[in-house]
Amino acid sequence: MLTTTTETNNDFFKSKVMGHPAGLFVLFFTEMWERFSYYGMRALLVLFLTSAIMGGNPGWGWPREQALAIYGSYTSLAYLTPILGGYIADKIIGYRWAVIVGALLMTLGHLSMAFEFNPIFMYLGLGLLVIGNGFFKPNMTSILSQMYKKHPEKKDGAYTIFYMGVNSGAFLGMLLCGYIGENPNWGWSYGFGLAGIFMFVGMLQFYFTKGIFGDIGLKPVNDINAVDEDEHPSDAKRNPFSTLDLVIIAIISVVGLVWVINDPLSKITSINLFNFNVYNISGSNFAIISALILFIFVLVKRITQYSSILRDKMIVVIILAFITIFFWAAFEQAGGSMTIFAKDYTARLLDGDAKIMFNVANTLITVVPLLIISFVLIKLFQQTFAKYALGNIILAFGFILIWGIVIYMLKNQYTDVKAEVPATWFGILNSLFIISFAPIVSKLWESKYNPSATMKNAFGMILLGIGFAALAYGSSSIPSGAKIASVSMIWLILAYFFHTMGELFISPVGLSYLSKLVPGRMIAIMFGIWYLAVAIGNKIAGTTGGMIDKITEQYSMSTFFLIFTIIPIGLGLFIMLLNPLIKRLMHGVK
Repeated sequence: MLTTTTETNNDFFKSKVMGHPAGLFVLFFTEMWERFSYYGMRALLVLFLTSAIMGGNPGWGWPREQALAIYGSYTSLAYLTPILGGYIADKIIGYRWAVIVGALLMTLGHLSMAFEFNPIFMYLGLGLLVIGNGFFKPNMTSILSQMYKKHPEKKDGAYTIFYMGVNSGAFLGMLLCGYIGENPNWGWSYGFGLAGIFMFVGMLQFYFTKGIFGDIGLKPVNDINAVDEDEHPSDAKRNPFSTLDLVIIAIISVVGLVWVINDPLSKITSINLFNFNVYNISGSNFAIISALILFIFVLVKRITQYSSILRDKMIVVIILAFITIFFWAAFEQAGGSMTIFAKDYTARLLDGDAKIMFNVANTLITVVPLLIISFVLIKLFQQTFAKYALGNIILAFGFILIWGIVIYMLKNQYTDVKAEVPATWFGILNSLFIISFAPIVSKLWESKYNPSATMKNAFGMILLGIGFAALAYGSSSIPSGAKIASVSMIWLILAYFFHTMGELFISPVGLSYLSKLVPGRMIAIMFGIWYLAVAIGNKIAGTTGGMIDKITEQYSMSTFFLIFTIIPIGLGLFIMLLNPLIKRLMHGVK
């Protein structure tokens, strides 16, 4: 059992901001800056890789399949490393230092990517971002889970508010890094570099305000006799990994890692680490299928060794994680095929009344959310400035810089004769809708109308499919094999709206239910397993997104998006049928 060096007796609800502990909003803003950097960079990556090597803002001129292969591998690895990061934090350095180390590595990664003209720096930057994310990602949610340990009824609302921080950062990152990076007057290097500046701000803000978390996240000590006070005695029995478990896990990890790296490597270069066939199965497919079979074997072996109640709850986690794979495989088209659709197939050049309408709308959707976030910032200052002045000053500096860039962007927007909507602009719609609707959904989860976890997942998948149905219909006029087109922006806007509503039903709630279903001693590693499911979904997203040209040439663009319509809706309906079974397996967890 892992415990902190002293017992955590802090009453976090003594100092509240908007009905929640002030510490929640420290995590809110730290996560916001990290997501600013992640999504700011992600918004630029595929566009940079596929942009022509000549012109006012040259890129690397890669084919779409190659760009999406490296995009899928990067986003996948960014969700694989939290498994190791969660373990190191849980066993060695504690949640707090893991967050700080991760933030520093990501700052260096973004700095390296600013030298985008050199492939070595680009790949080094992506590697540092992957490792840093592994330390940062699972341990932020672990701190949050521990804060609400004695207030489980508040967890759904807390995770949804935290998710607002995630999407506030994503909104600002895609908006500002996208604007700077796509702008020929600045360029890709400045866009990547801006992401690094705000990652550094987030690291400093967390470091100088970390005392607000009391004893949570300090360096752990190993106490084999300690048991969570709310843990059932039958669940307290330890289940250590056997030598066979560890050997199989090591094999799975190595094969999986090599496979994820080999996918873009084999497409970008002539190097293929799986250049062989087994019974007419390609080496790449044979390797990943073998790893999957071994993973299922270890999973079943481990689950059968727990008590019946805990075993049932873990089966629910696995079912929810399985759903998550399909959700992210479709949802993460946003950074891949949907970005390409925005760049090459959407009418983005505006003038006259259309330009005026866009300018007004863009000003409102930029300034209003930023005013709301600034209001939350002021509320946090009122509760914490006296005790954590330096952390608050650093946070204020970050917002002053944000406001300065926003004013610069809006000023240029109104003075330009014509407005070309950046391809990255559509990505902010997801975050905008979450900022707008998350408070409503959070209240719904705390009301008598709160549906079960299963139904939330079912509704989320159906909403996701409806979003792709809008794109399928909107792209029906694009001829087979077309490389460019001018489809109305309304279809992308509708798609992002429905995708966002689906995300609110699935993603933040999944983390909340996971924290309720497993004992506290298993939180960090189970978050790591959850992110494994997200990693698989992200890699599938990159692989399927890379097929956009092949499917469009052979069939149509509409067919490509119909695939992502039928599968989520069908899965959503199937999940509804599983609701009674999953409800029994949860043993009263709500």
